[in-house]
Amino acid sequence: MEQYSEQLSGIFQALADPTRRAVLRRLGQGPASISELAKPFDMALPSFMKHIHLLEESGWIHTRKQGRVRTCVLEKKPLAAAESWLSEQRALWEGRTDRLELFVTASRPKEKPE
Repeated sequence: MEQYSEQLSGIFQALADPTRRAVLRRLGQGPASISELAKPFDMALPSFMKHIHLLEESGWIHTRKQGRVRTCVLEKKPLAAAESWLSEQRALWEGRTDRLELFVTASRPKEKPE
């Protein structure tokens, strides 16, 4: 469970930054080179590479080098892990809100017919 928790922390940490989310959105369309991914951002390449490294360490992407070009590819496992965790949380909270609604409804004073 501890390892699963650490994995989720890395997955969600990667999603916490708008630059990394934009990179993932772009990679959803297909593989892309580092230079292609960096192009829309106004930052130095070493700064951009920190985002790429974090995405790679968290499992969101993997890179492969062919000649002088490093290409990034989106991995689907982190999305499945995040989706699974969110589904568990949704079920938990929906159950709690359903019980709260029953409690509130049962606690209301009965209205007297006129």
